[in-house]
Amino acid sequence: MPDLRGAAVRVESAAGLRDRRGPVHAGAFLRERRIALDCTRAEFPRILVHEVAHFAWLRLGNAARRSYENVVSAELRRGTRGELGWSAEWRKIALAEGDEVRRTRRWREYCCESFCDTAAWMYSGLRQHEEFTLGTRGRRARREWFERNVGERALSI
Repeated sequence: MPDLRGAAVRVESAAGLRDRRGPVHAGAFLRERRIALDCTRAEFPRILVHEVAHFAWLRLGNAARRSYENVVSAELRRGTRGELGWSAEWRKIALAEGDEVRRTRRWREYCCESFCDTAAWMYSGLRQHEEFTLGTRGRRARREWFERNVGERALSI
């Protein structure tokens, strides 16, 4: 994972985490600069990187976020199936016609979760996971985006 720059983020264990849809592994509370985790030791690296990536997404800036949106837009136009985590996968499935063009909240949340799941795939150290269902072409495009836009420099969180 690239070096991180920014104010401290508190990480805590919190049993029984839920959101509006039900149980979750973790939550990033951006304004509080806090991450709450409810995951197994085996899932910890993937889940922690995903949650840290939410802080990076916030600080990326509009141009970089739009550039990432272009990557996932191209996947959708090609009919690419799969994702690099369930948080992006269920949002991708829930997209409605016109969400991308209108940049609806549903689209923007999908892009954010896709970015965070991709960061977790790239930086958690896991090469395989049952939630890594995106094909080789999609993985390659996302890796190239991260290499161009993040590279070796520190991520602002």
